[in-house]
Amino acid sequence: MTIRTARPDDLARVDALLARAYPRLLRPDYPPSVMVLALPIIARARPELLSSGTYFVAETAEGEILGAGGWTPGRGALGRADVRHVVTDDRATRRGIGRAILSRVFETATAAGIRGLDCQSTRTAVPFYRALGFQPIRQITIPLAPGIAFPAMLLQRRL
Repeated sequence: MTIRTARPDDLARVDALLARAYPRLLRPDYPPSVMVLALPIIARARPELLSSGTYFVAETAEGEILGAGGWTPGRGALGRADVRHVVTDDRATRRGIGRAILSRVFETATAAGIRGLDCQSTRTAVPFYRALGFQPIRQITIPLAPGIAFPAMLLQRRL
């Protein structure tokens, strides 16, 4: 497996990964009423992330994408960045894929002068982020569309 910078032509494969993995991974932590509204929005690849230069994919030698995630400069304080759209194939969890992607995030964000990361995490991923040094700040609700809110957790980490 290699971690490489995502490209716009990865869109269909990252989209398929999100559409397959998120429903299975999030099911234990969210009621069907939330899943039915949120999944069509959150389980879609974001073209602007794939072309950002700070979004990465974990790819097998055969070209299968097993994970994705990255960062973008923060909207708030200077020197902060946001962790963005991290996912691991639900059939390949606990193999170090997410950790490898976040290691690349830490490395590239630090090299860009970022001193801290903010992460709006699903309830499901909070233990993963905590294991990587993120600290929970507070529960939040992410507005996805008019009338559609997604319960999440804000976490932060220093670099």
